[in-house]
Amino acid sequence: MPISEYLAGLRSQVGTALLLLPSVNAFIFDEQGRLLLARHSEQDDVWSAPGGTVEPDEAPLDAAVRETREEVGLDVTVRGLIGAYGGPRFRTTYPNGDQVSHVITIYGCTAEGGTPVPDGVEISEIRWVTEPEAATLASPSWLPVVLPDCFAWWRASRETWTPVA
Repeated sequence: MPISEYLAGLRSQVGTALLLLPSVNAFIFDEQGRLLLARHSEQDDVWSAPGGTVEPDEAPLDAAVRETREEVGLDVTVRGLIGAYGGPRFRTTYPNGDQVSHVITIYGCTAEGGTPVPDGVEISEIRWVTEPEAATLASPSWLPVVLPDCFAWWRASRETWTPVA
């Protein structure tokens, strides 16, 4: 779903004015330390981790799980909190003029099984990438800020994971 009913209602009242949006991303790692990135076709074909806006009364962790299921069809296990991020690099103006400043909570996750499939609406392609590969893809301005923390989190936490059957 490109825009929730809640956000559409806000936009009907404030137009394209700047909104502060709580958001989440699920940084999903495989056993080799590759990260699942998705090409977001509605955002100038940039690559990012599955994610989106937290809905009213929704816990951020639940939003990360929901967004991942909606965008790439995976059920994930959240393995830990990587961090919360915001600031000037997390501000976006969409092609329609809507302005947002995201405060993003990022979770480190693993897939519970299955094969990731792009939803064909928001996501046009998905790919498992290494840290050097991730740095070469077109991305939102905030992704290079968080990538080092995300891969460092994976390296530090991978021994504590219980394999998913």
